[in-house]
Amino acid sequence: MHALMLAAKGITQHIAPTDLVTRGGLDIVALLILVGWLYRRRPSAPAMPLVLVALNVGLFAAMSTISAGKFPAGVGFGLFGILSLVRLRSAAFTLRDVAYTFVTLVIALCTGLPHRDNWLVIMSGAVVLVAFLLVDDPRAYEPPTRTVKLTLDRVYDDPSLIAQDVAFRFGRAPLAVEVDEVDYVRETTRVSACYPAAPGEPVAQDTEPREPVAVV
Repeated sequence: MHALMLAAKGITQHIAPTDLVTRGGLDIVALLILVGWLYRRRPSAPAMPLVLVALNVGLFAAMSTISAGKFPAGVGFGLFGILSLVRLRSAAFTLRDVAYTFVTLVIALCTGLPHRDNWLVIMSGAVVLVAFLLVDDPRAYEPPTRTVKLTLDRVYDDPSLIAQDVAFRFGRAPLAVEVDEVDYVRETTRVSACYPAAPGEPVAQDTEPREPVAVV
């Protein structure tokens, strides 16, 4: 019992409840602006808001707990080691999602450290949010699309015929057609046709360089 009282006293000496509540409130406000408004201004992966909130709240809780007592330096390095294991492996996650994930972690780090001037935390968060407001303009992006992969049973001498053949098979012309592979042994052509995405459909972005084919 005496040991528990000493531990509680040590925690209160390192972190005040009012300071924790203030920093938690700043983190929630910044998270609502970042995820609830800025990120939702254009279509994205449906699961990403949950991922961003979980990473932010988890890191804030870890930073507050570590700062509340005497922890060795290895604990801090272990925390960053755990964060390095986080990977966005789904094809629906884009570079924009990675940028928002990084900023979400930065906000949690800024608000999770105790005994920092509130004006400095507020200014740091405001600068990040304003930067995303100016840079991530939803009007600068094209409408979301979906990719359909096809294997055609012939080799084309004229690349423009590929788009025509795909349009004939699907009944409508694609926005773009990209050649993935041409197999002269089997006489097949693998292509990726791009069509407008349906409302609410997750958008996948493939960054692998391919040969573009104009739609005629």
